[in-house]
Amino acid sequence: MPDVTGPVSAPDIEWRVTPGLTSYADAVTAMEARAAAVASGEARELVWLLEHPPVYTGGTSAVDAELIDPRFPVIRTGRGGRYTYHGPGQRIGYLMLDLNKRGRDVRRFVGALEEWLIAALARAGVAAFTVPGRVGIWTVIDGEHAKVAAIGVRVRRWVTLHGFSVNISPDLSHFGGIVPCGIDDAGVTSMRRLGLTTSLESFDLDLQLTFPAFLATLSCSAQMEA
Repeated sequence: MPDVTGPVSAPDIEWRVTPGLTSYADAVTAMEARAAAVASGEARELVWLLEHPPVYTGGTSAVDAELIDPRFPVIRTGRGGRYTYHGPGQRIGYLMLDLNKRGRDVRRFVGALEEWLIAALARAGVAAFTVPGRVGIWTVIDGEHAKVAAIGVRVRRWVTLHGFSVNISPDLSHFGGIVPCGIDDAGVTSMRRLGLTTSLESFDLDLQLTFPAFLATLSCSAQMEA
């Protein structure tokens, strides 16, 4: 099946949804090429939504001891963070956005990204939040904090790469091969584990409907710097 392009509030940003499973290596190659084209003014910014086959990825802070059982391919990558898992049932979002025109502030970009995911999850019925001192997006299940979404980004020539993963309905046992994001005293959960029957397609709509507020936050940041 071909990629599906949906409407976005900002016509200068392409919104792409790739059905099926896309290999992590192929996705990174395509993402890096697109980010370079964005930086040189040869391509539009891109929000790319996809799924990967099972894979463990290690960010720039990955620690070997946190790779417990490499039952799936392990790939070291240039995004920030430690080890994480990607697989079917996760909505992966890669963002190639030009911070030259959206505010050259990586911390503010990550904060806006967190707010976007929290808003989209709220539309899907998940009460999500950030936890001081811990990366990612969290919720509560059985009275305990559990991570429902991960964030890992990189910025090159002020164009963003990588992005987020949201657990819709992955096999949570697959996270057992690593210490997810280096956090060993809290669990990982999913919308399905929370009792929701959300589909990837319906969550894509939640992301799309909350995207304008995310862009507005970045636009305000750029105006403050001007």
